[in-house]
Amino acid sequence: MADVTSRIQELLGDEADDLLGFSNPKISKDQLHLPGPDFVSEVFGQSDRSIPVMRSLEQMFEHGRIGGTGYLSILPVDQGIEHGAGASFAKNPAYFDPANIVELAIEGGCNAVATTYGALGMVARKYAHKIPLIMKINHNELLTYPNTYDQVMYARVEEAWNMGCAAIGATVYFGSDNSMRQLQEVTETFALAHELGMATILWCYVRNGAFTIDGTNHEASADTTGQANHLGATIEADILKQKQPTSNGGFKALNTGDSSYGKLDERIYSELTSDHPIDLTRYQVANGFMGRAGLINSGGGSGANDMAQAVRTAVINKRAGGMGLISGRKAFQKPMNEGVEILQAIQDVYLDESITIA
Repeated sequence: MADVTSRIQELLGDEADDLLGFSNPKISKDQLHLPGPDFVSEVFGQSDRSIPVMRSLEQMFEHGRIGGTGYLSILPVDQGIEHGAGASFAKNPAYFDPANIVELAIEGGCNAVATTYGALGMVARKYAHKIPLIMKINHNELLTYPNTYDQVMYARVEEAWNMGCAAIGATVYFGSDNSMRQLQEVTETFALAHELGMATILWCYVRNGAFTIDGTNHEASADTTGQANHLGATIEADILKQKQPTSNGGFKALNTGDSSYGKLDERIYSELTSDHPIDLTRYQVANGFMGRAGLINSGGGSGANDMAQAVRTAVINKRAGGMGLISGRKAFQKPMNEGVEILQAIQDVYLDESITIA
């Protein structure tokens, strides 16, 4: 893997030494349940998950280029609803066709593909036995005027099971006006998915415009996203999807003047985290029951070098004790060969044994 490491170092640029050499995390790796070939047996084998749920999890963990490592590389394409189909697919109109979405995941060596009820329904008979399918079961929509942000159910769990899905995915906008209703709906949905033998993945998003204070968006703070992860693990999400943190101190920032928000302990910032991105991400991992509910990240923003940003996100996730990456727009808003290259560059991070847990 020497060539891969050299390429990764090149993509990390000036941050290579800091990210690859970081060795003093606030939370010791010895306290974590880390990804590995036997993760499903060692972790979920102690849980209340049924044999069919464990089989569904194993189906995802064993598929694709990094199958058998305990890490996940998932292609998610629900942006046609979440961000608008034209806005999402104008760069590459081929992905209006859901077959091309699944083909990208297959060619890219992904463990699974996550997309919408309608998209999977059109192609499930062709692909359900070729790659694990994940139905993203609730969404926002962008036709209400003015735009609002609310996750509502678009499908029934039974339909995911009928088309052979290995898992369902859902989003809760923690902190939003509708978060309590979303939390209740998703809790019931996840319980039914487990009864039917499917795994569950929660997009644990923090969303509230008031969380941007003095130019810092605390929707991406380690403390607020960590608590969202803890809530996700509490409703029995098997896997937690979270944006990689870019800041910290959301609870502190929102407890100013006459405001009162949440609960905090200063040791979150002095003993459990530092400013290092690996420490911030490790706090997210810790909130998922010390890694028992695995963390898959997205993030890295958009810019001139999507591959470098994706690889950076993967290195931070892996070294923090995370379980992998979920990467969509960086892959599908390009010609398929370039999307495949980005997905496999991410996977190379998890295949590279010289990149270890910090």
